[in-house]
Amino acid sequence: MPPRIHVPEPLRPGAELALPAGAARHVQVLRLQPGDALTLFDGAGGEWTASVTHMGRSEVRVRPAAHAAVEREAVRAVHLAAGLMAADRMDWLVEKATELGAASLQPLLCERSSLRLSGERAQKKRAHWQAVAVAASEQSGRNRLLDVRSQLMFQEHLDQPAAAGEARWLLSLDPAAVPAHEALAALAPGQAVTLLSGPEGGLAPAEETAARNAGYRPVSLGPRVLRAETAPLAALAALLLG
Repeated sequence: MPPRIHVPEPLRPGAELALPAGAARHVQVLRLQPGDALTLFDGAGGEWTASVTHMGRSEVRVRPAAHAAVEREAVRAVHLAAGLMAADRMDWLVEKATELGAASLQPLLCERSSLRLSGERAQKKRAHWQAVAVAASEQSGRNRLLDVRSQLMFQEHLDQPAAAGEARWLLSLDPAAVPAHEALAALAPGQAVTLLSGPEGGLAPAEETAARNAGYRPVSLGPRVLRAETAPLAALAALLLG
């Protein structure tokens, strides 16, 4: 199978282009040569057959040939809003959320967040997470990228209106929370979901109350306590692979 490479610009048949630095290094590591095949995608949907036309020490050029309207997206859009957690755990969450098919990831600065970012550091971390999502898309076969959004304060996220027709799930340890299988059965086919989860230590009681008041329905994944990066991925799997 030809290697898959993301190109962050619109692709056109026959239009030779230079790969961006990161993608060029990837192709160089694979030791591809002029004439070798690869698959390109630009995130707008579908993918392109292509070939290498030039391999230089500082530049790699490729030529797209034919577009195939191949989509591997989930039947429902799931938007993940997750409390910021330790950097390695966030990397894991971004990678696996991309593989599972989440549509977007909204990092949230919560009361108990162990990772706190601001200014240039926040911008660099977002760019890093988007690069993790690109790599995961290349590996998993997705032709559309996970949208890693700029971090928000927890309340800023709650203040945003819900999209028309979407369901809102709050992952909760409350014994009275609705079991995930019941919440899943209540969804309409293809209904979009925003899934809210906390950082290490979970959401603070006031945050959970505020989320409920903002229309989030408490949903339980069972009696076991899952790690901050595990719980949203378990819920994503139920929503996207079921």
